[in-house]
Amino acid sequence: MEHVKAFFIKFTACFALLAIILGGIYGITLGDVFVISLVLSIIGYAAGDLFMLRRASNTTASLADFGLAFVLIWAMLANMTPVDDVLIPSLIAAAGVAVFEYFYHKYLYRNLFHQRDNTKSAQGNLQYQTEAAEEMTPVKPDIRNDEGDK
Repeated sequence: MEHVKAFFIKFTACFALLAIILGGIYGITLGDVFVISLVLSIIGYAAGDLFMLRRASNTTASLADFGLAFVLIWAMLANMTPVDDVLIPSLIAAAGVAVFEYFYHKYLYRNLFHQRDNTKSAQGNLQYQTEAAEEMTPVKPDIRNDEGDK
């Protein structure tokens, strides 16, 4: 049930954001915005939020969501709408989605991934240490010592 609630929040916010940017500013129909939001939410939740966010930081996952949103919005706008120039609307919409995703990931960490907080801190804060000793060179006969002169 937690996943359904998290997906519904993602879809609703994505639809509202894309409706404002694509529908309000660029005149894309709400039906097209709905389909784009649905596809983006399904793929983004499965690939980005459930898979990548568990293995990467919030910033990395948000940047990946920006790339995914840009490619999906650009491809769907180019094929679904009669708008000629879809590059700028896709970039602006993807930037808006990425900003939303940054805060959405914080919500997921607090509410959905709460049982993994202990393992994340241990896994993310690995401290490597090297071992050092006083003998920096191997012990071998030296030609400069007194024994070699006799």
